[in-house]
Amino acid sequence: MTQPLLDIDNLSIAFRQQGETTTVVSELSLRIAVGETLALVGESGSGKSVSALSILRLLPSPPVSYPTGDIRFHGQSLLHADEPTLRGVRGNRIAMIFQEPMVSLNPLHTLEKQLYEVLSLHRGMRKEAARGEILDCLDRVGIRNAPRRLADYPHQLSGGERQRVMIAMALLTRPELLIADEPTTALDVSVQAQILALLRELKQELNMGLLFITHNLSIVRQLADRVAVMQNGRCVEQNGCRALFSAAEHPYTRRLLDSEPSGDPVPLAPDAPELLRAENLSIAFPIRKGLLRRVVDHNRVVNALSFQLRAGETLGLVGESGSGKSTTGLALLRLIHSEGAIVFDGETLQGRSRRQMLPLRRRMQVVFQDPNSSLNPRLNVLQIIEEGLRVHQPTLTPAEREQAVIQAMQEVGLDPQSRHRYPAAFSGGQRQRIAIARALVVKPQLIVLDEPTSSLDKTVQAQILALLKALQQKHQLAYIFISHDLRVVRALCHQVMVLRQGEVVEQGECERVFTAPQQEYTRQLLALS
Repeated sequence: MTQPLLDIDNLSIAFRQQGETTTVVSELSLRIAVGETLALVGESGSGKSVSALSILRLLPSPPVSYPTGDIRFHGQSLLHADEPTLRGVRGNRIAMIFQEPMVSLNPLHTLEKQLYEVLSLHRGMRKEAARGEILDCLDRVGIRNAPRRLADYPHQLSGGERQRVMIAMALLTRPELLIADEPTTALDVSVQAQILALLRELKQELNMGLLFITHNLSIVRQLADRVAVMQNGRCVEQNGCRALFSAAEHPYTRRLLDSEPSGDPVPLAPDAPELLRAENLSIAFPIRKGLLRRVVDHNRVVNALSFQLRAGETLGLVGESGSGKSTTGLALLRLIHSEGAIVFDGETLQGRSRRQMLPLRRRMQVVFQDPNSSLNPRLNVLQIIEEGLRVHQPTLTPAEREQAVIQAMQEVGLDPQSRHRYPAAFSGGQRQRIAIARALVVKPQLIVLDEPTSSLDKTVQAQILALLKALQQKHQLAYIFISHDLRVVRALCHQVMVLRQGEVVEQGECERVFTAPQQEYTRQLLALS
């Protein structure tokens, strides 16, 4: 038998805190052959990323220790290797792409500086030679106008572009093994498809091994040769990709496979009144130049968008990043300026001042994509959820507020006993429930949901969808659901609007759009999902 490229043998990983040792990964054994793709799947907290970071010894030791096992690369131990050996392997022979590119890219440096640093450090290249290689690599990963974009900073790129730059950075060293930690989680289906095609192509070209960590099973189906399933720090099942999907043995694997979004939207009452209407909604941001910052032009983001939404109904906004979905959601809440008419429950919103908007704010709430950035880490759950009550119902006593918080937490399936804990003590799914409870506590009629399930595991996603449906049925809530996950949209939405570069490509009843799309772009999105 030939020697594997990477051999993780009976590995256990433990964290030591305040004199207590907690084992987070137990007896993990994985092998990756040259040119093979192994997908590592499981929910958040199952130990996938910790195992990946341990390969390159990127976890601080202490508090991390490895009670048993070894990690061998080409038969050479990495767990017991000295620092110079590790430096020769890290980023050079083994490269890693992280989930969140904004954390990995330096916001103060241009793309050129960051990419050149990689080539200078690992391959000792001079600037002129490196520039040609960088441009070639950026072109390969699909960055348009690469020579112009070299002077850009990370914040000037979209999420998909940042992820492509990260992939370019990892591939510049031509690694033998690439570890990709959820690199497509927050990307659109079309960008996702491009990145997967790129990884497949590069893998063949470089004969590279690939460890792909994800909780998206449709990606695993497309990309992996073999699959390993992790639960609570243990590998519960390992098999060839086709065999695992057709005949999963472990109950947990079967549960993962069954948690793909399905079902129908909540039935809509035939006499449901109109709650929200938008007519010719257009959004443009001014372009300012010169010393006096005069407006020289406008950047049109959304063009002439119209729809009607009834009480208890869900409208899905679908499209790629940069198509204007989130911008539309913010404009409907009057958080950014827009042209056209917005009528909420018979009241015109355009032309109202912030003070005049305040009585309506209670009835229109929002839940953002990333609960980490929308929840204040310095406030406990009670303080976070009651914030809306303090603003909109200032006459309530502290005891009444607390009672309303307890009720909201029970509704979203959170233990009220945990209301004095801070967001850091909760999982991603629980944090999203806190954000929903915060929106719910003021008893709104409309909630704008901006990709509330995109960064969650499939099983947690299914729970949040079931929760949103139950709340909609109980309170007759209307939702504007922004997403790029078409399966989720189909399970939740009554009508759907497909956006592309600010233009409405297709609009209509959800079932009709999914079964008989009229536009090529919609058919393309459906084919990729």
